[in-house]
Amino acid sequence: MSLSIGIVGLPNVGKSTLFNALTEKSVAAENFPFCTIDPSVGVVAVPDPRLQRLSDLSHSKKTIPAAVEFVDIAGLVRGASEGEGLGNQFLANIRETDAIAEVVRIFDDSNITHVHGAVDPMQDIEVINLELVLADLQTVTKRLGSVERDVRAGNKEAIAEKAALDAALPILEAGKLLSQAYRLIDTEQAQEDVVRWWKRLNLLTAKPILYVCNKKAGGYNFDEQSDERWHTLLSFFEETGASYVLVDANVEGELNELAAEDREMFRQEYGVLDNGVNDLIRAGYDMLGLETFFTTGEDETRAWTIQKGSTAPEAGAAIHTDFRDTFIRAEVVHCDDLLREDGYAAVREKGLLRTEGKEYVVRDGDVIEFKV
Repeated sequence: MSLSIGIVGLPNVGKSTLFNALTEKSVAAENFPFCTIDPSVGVVAVPDPRLQRLSDLSHSKKTIPAAVEFVDIAGLVRGASEGEGLGNQFLANIRETDAIAEVVRIFDDSNITHVHGAVDPMQDIEVINLELVLADLQTVTKRLGSVERDVRAGNKEAIAEKAALDAALPILEAGKLLSQAYRLIDTEQAQEDVVRWWKRLNLLTAKPILYVCNKKAGGYNFDEQSDERWHTLLSFFEETGASYVLVDANVEGELNELAAEDREMFRQEYGVLDNGVNDLIRAGYDMLGLETFFTTGEDETRAWTIQKGSTAPEAGAAIHTDFRDTFIRAEVVHCDDLLREDGYAAVREKGLLRTEGKEYVVRDGDVIEFKV
């Protein structure tokens, strides 16, 4: 399952520095706007300590983690929806992603310029989100005009699409994100129908957004100083139900250059005890509604990515599409039981290894052997 998260934000908020920390892949991160012209893509392993423990248990030759793709997208500016600052190109890059990681600075530093002169994370969010709204408004308005003829002809698909567009229009005209306002739609079924169409149309504001609050070790960080700008930001997160993580992109990037055994010591020195990058990857994974199941044996132990709520045949399709159609049954044990009992012999003896059929809904952490 290939899923991607676009890293967006205003120029000079730390997007490319964060991308470097995420992927250990070198991209331009100079201190001036538009240093990133073409999006850079990195495939990032989802941190999961269960994977290595299973691999050790099975003495596997290979260990393959689940992964999420991150896309470093150049800085948006006010007017991007009208083409300002290479805006059309950047908005097109965002459109191809499944979710958005929106980076905002929450520190003051006179040596790092800000495109608006002063750092105000709430204002940054408003600028970016408004550009996404305006871009969607253009898409919806244009599409409404082109679908009208098919609606008059009685085309059922066109009628369903128009209903979704009609539902989106007043939300966007009010300057709201579709992802936060779809609950205003009357019924649960109608919600499912319009959201499916919004995704099909790749509407930007229908994508889930994770806000990444970028700090600076030793700097004036708004959260640490109880700055009013931080309280305003927190109020916004609480009122909208938005997800957010805290990260020091610069420190995490520097830590990537160190040997693993030295990183904890340097975390203590920097005062950055939490691994913000791991938090970001996990939050992005969860935001996309994903979970992990495992296969394990001498050849390899692998983490597989599926949508939450997947049945056993649907999960099998992550390994090979034929597994969905040829599925007979699956032998399932949860990794916690397998690791606690130290292998298959004990879980079989205790009845913890189960045979499941086509209706079984896979749980995060299941270890599965498919019978096809």
